[in-house]
Amino acid sequence: MPTVLNWGPYRFFFWSYDCTELPHIHVQQDRNRAKFWLQPVSLADNKGFRAKELRDLERIIMENQDLLRRKWDEHCKGI
Repeated sequence: MPTVLNWGPYRFFFWSYDCTELPHIHVQQDRNRAKFWLQPVSLADNKGFRAKELRDLERIIMENQDLLRRKWDEHCKGI
């Protein structure tokens, strides 16, 4: 599970076995987890984050969308 980005208390990562799905990123903070699709950026799943945090996470993902997609492509092409 490569960590692609750390931003404050948030860890952005993906699972290697997810490479068969459309590009997405998982976010974790303590016990809270969320999954966002990368193109277009949209929430796929949420467990524990509040609405304000989800908006902040979406903004962070949008600001780093190119990096996150590049890391997804680099990793998933090797599998």
